[in-house]
Amino acid sequence: MIHPLPIPLANWFTAQGWQPHRHQIQMLHAPGHALLIAPTGGGKTLAGFLPTLADACTGALGEGMHTLYVSPLKALTHDIARNLSRPVADLGLALRIEDRTGDTSATRRARQRVDPPHVLLTTPESLALMLSYPEAPRIFAGLKRVVIDEIHALADSKRGDQLALGLSRLMTLAPGLRMAGLSATVENPSALAQFMGEADVVLADPGPPPDIAILPTTATPPWSGAGGAYAARDVLAAIRDARLTLVFINTRAQAELFFQALWAVNDENLPIGLHHGSLSRDARHKVESAMAQGALRAVVATGSLDLGLDWGDVDLVIQIGAPKNIKRLVQRIGRANHRFDTPSRARIVPANRFEVLECTAALQAVQAGELDGDGLPPVGGLDVLCQHILTLACAGPFDAEALFPEIRRAGPYAALTRAQFDDCLDFVATGGYALRAYDRWQRLMQRNGMWQLRDPRAARDIRMNIGTIVAPELLSVRRGPRGGAPLGEIEESFAASLSPGDTFLIGGQTVRYDRLRDMVVEVTPQPTREPKIAVFNGLKMATSTELSARVLALIGDRSAWTNLPDHTAEWLALQAEVATLPTPGTMTCESFLRGGRWYFALYSFAGRNANQTLGLLLTHRMEQSNLAPLGFVATDYALLIWSLDPVRDPAPLLDPHGLRDGIETWLAENAVMKRTFRAVATISGLLQRNLPGQRKSGKQATFSSDILYDTLRKFDPDHLLLRITKQESLRGLADFGRIEEMLRARPHIVHSLPPHVTPFAAPLMLEAGRIPIRGAGTERLLDEEAARMMAEAGLQLDDSRAKTGA
Repeated sequence: MIHPLPIPLANWFTAQGWQPHRHQIQMLHAPGHALLIAPTGGGKTLAGFLPTLADACTGALGEGMHTLYVSPLKALTHDIARNLSRPVADLGLALRIEDRTGDTSATRRARQRVDPPHVLLTTPESLALMLSYPEAPRIFAGLKRVVIDEIHALADSKRGDQLALGLSRLMTLAPGLRMAGLSATVENPSALAQFMGEADVVLADPGPPPDIAILPTTATPPWSGAGGAYAARDVLAAIRDARLTLVFINTRAQAELFFQALWAVNDENLPIGLHHGSLSRDARHKVESAMAQGALRAVVATGSLDLGLDWGDVDLVIQIGAPKNIKRLVQRIGRANHRFDTPSRARIVPANRFEVLECTAALQAVQAGELDGDGLPPVGGLDVLCQHILTLACAGPFDAEALFPEIRRAGPYAALTRAQFDDCLDFVATGGYALRAYDRWQRLMQRNGMWQLRDPRAARDIRMNIGTIVAPELLSVRRGPRGGAPLGEIEESFAASLSPGDTFLIGGQTVRYDRLRDMVVEVTPQPTREPKIAVFNGLKMATSTELSARVLALIGDRSAWTNLPDHTAEWLALQAEVATLPTPGTMTCESFLRGGRWYFALYSFAGRNANQTLGLLLTHRMEQSNLAPLGFVATDYALLIWSLDPVRDPAPLLDPHGLRDGIETWLAENAVMKRTFRAVATISGLLQRNLPGQRKSGKQATFSSDILYDTLRKFDPDHLLLRITKQESLRGLADFGRIEEMLRARPHIVHSLPPHVTPFAAPLMLEAGRIPIRGAGTERLLDEEAARMMAEAGLQLDDSRAKTGA
């Protein structure tokens, strides 16, 4: 039976002209943990807080902290505080709401430890830090509710592991608490419910289907490239016809470029902003405020505005470039018409010809209500567990026998073995076999059956390094000499490549690099110069497995080509005439001779990371077979290798056992492993990036981790961190699991020998030719060669190529 709202709350709904949704009432009366899956605009956040508001209305708040709200973004906590203040004020509730993030002042954080608010809005990192204090049992003793917003954005990451361990700790400190998970995009509700530690799933009415289509453009998409600048005028026309448009693009560098392209055609001077994570906090806040006030017509953004922020009256979303992930597209679509009964309106702009296929497949998936993801419960990282054990030791002595079942209660660690737990405990206590002789890694000791910090003063250093986000070292960019206005941040590795006088884009403007002083990059505005593009870390994602499979199925089904633009359908038909089309279940590849070199194209659809790894492995095996490989290029869809001698039989190269041996040999000596080890060592607490009054530069941290890596490989090859590093490298940077899955799913190899470059390979050849232009003559020669090559493939080189950087 569904019970009504408390009278004051019911009256408030009536005063707003609202009726509570069925799923909101279900969340109010859920007997235990509950996972709400509701579309954007469906009142998820209010549903999560209804039990808190109901308790406040009936005087059942109790003492101390009642509700903890956790979100993936600091900006989201500010947005929630603003939205929650309205019903609290209208109802006249004595409900104190505060946030606690990295932006919260030290004074307020200290006061919250003594006098916590009724509702605290925070992030996983700040929650972990609070759990490290001796006051944690008292702070959380009366906790009744935990609300986890955008839970899907956390669950399959190390931040999710950290959060799950923190939630399990909270259940120990406050045994009666109930959790509410909120999400709009979940491919496997039961797996996400298991992440929460067994929760009931509440499904809301999905609402009207979105109005989503590919944006018609006056120019055809280029054959290669990723910027989408060819469609700038068409995007501007769509912006002109809408109230407020969010223009999403996948990387920060591409956002800067497309922002420039929009302004180049913005003859009406429509107010358009730029928002991404490398901009200064002030710059981002200005854009957010302008959106909320209705002062902008559009914002070009990356994932920084993906999640449940509600800035202004957005009525159109435009995705520049293929979304790479169906869930991400659904999430971004939901930013438009942020109301339950109004369809979201979105348009997609493919950046190149292959992306026309991917965008079409993504639209079909959205219309079918299908999402991507392996659907398996996430497996918790042992490096995160090591950090968690150290964090708890900062709060006070703990009993390992009690801690082990507490950790297994966290969803990602449900299958944790006692041997794994003991390995982690031994590592944080001694550093492991090869390091136990060093005092700096002797961090825990056992006394009277309880584990505790060997030196209580170490708690400060451990707290300063809590977190699972190991980003590249970022340097502040400021205008002019000391004290100039901050513009944002660039990666240390990019700054190291700059010489005085070089120009780059940041914050939508071209600046000239002057000098690096005190870890600050000093620049001067230089609007008349062509920029050198900053390589921001940003979102560098590969196309998901499910989306790749849909693209492959689309290519293999001629009857589905009627849904494609004529130019793309003709391209597919031409490929079928000259060579072989990729189809589900087959591994399609081809070899052809051009310009005295042999080219081997493999249409794997395995994603960019996997194809890059496959390129390294196959060229190594080709070298062993005396085929003289010269280089390769990898995209999300294909791998192209050029060599002096041809690949006549690809089967031996693609043998799964040989590839497995090759990846393990390659990784052992490669920088990929050392880079992964650095992240694992930082998260687990072996390395400390932050120390009182100082911070290691990226180069210093890399140097330290490289020495440790080489030492452990030599003296303790079975060390816990080396085992974690190997697993992380195979799964993450190398994406080898996707290669093996591809070979299992497509065992039949089809190899053709076309007489010349094929229509599918030609765009890859353009990718291969993307080298720095040294002058107009070189550019002309390259364009002439590109035109000859495309004509050979039966294709016409689009005029937009030079303009788009394609």
